[in-house]
Amino acid sequence: MSKSVLIMVTNADTIAGNKNKPTGVWLSEAAEPYIAFQGAGFKVDIASPKGGEVPIDPNSVENGNDDEKFTEVTKLLQNTPRIGDLVYENYDAIFLAGGHGAMFDFPGDADIQNIMAYFKDNGRVISAVCHGPAAFANAKTKDGKYLVDGIKLTAFTNEEEDGANLSEDMPFMLQTKLEENGAGFVKGAAGEENVVSSGNFVTGQNPASSQAVAEAVINRLR
Repeated sequence: MSKSVLIMVTNADTIAGNKNKPTGVWLSEAAEPYIAFQGAGFKVDIASPKGGEVPIDPNSVENGNDDEKFTEVTKLLQNTPRIGDLVYENYDAIFLAGGHGAMFDFPGDADIQNIMAYFKDNGRVISAVCHGPAAFANAKTKDGKYLVDGIKLTAFTNEEEDGANLSEDMPFMLQTKLEENGAGFVKGAAGEENVVSSGNFVTGQNPASSQAVAEAVINRLR
């Protein structure tokens, strides 16, 4: 029986509501996993908190190198289903794509938190890359413990956020928040691939890690 993966993407199109700082999903962080999961024969859906059109961070398409390769995903992002309307029990894994937009609408989203708690309790794969782990911030399981307490993971680091000159614009520093929630944060070199697997979590540090996270999820599900 074919496995199913749900890729979650942001609807936030600006950083802290500043129209001069457009953001959204980092295209490769949704597209590379989508292509990898499809290539593995999995059923793949892409959904967002509000549904509808998903903004793409302009910085993630500046070079235009991957435009043709990512055409299918770009089209899907123009009209996504709402995460809360999906039957999440039908999926074997979730993948939380990054982009700075995720810092603004993933944390505290009730639908995403319910799904993550269910997946952790049932031993299903929870994967995320870059700012996707923002969804973990202050999320808890049914027993009241932080979702990532005792989990080794990685995400966009404080150093990388400082390097992007966006630390002051973030609602919180992602690395610091996850550490406060009890996660064992594994920091790799800035901008370089770093993937961490722990329990049923598979996480990647930055855009360079997207493909490797997807491959690690595929190996888990096979």
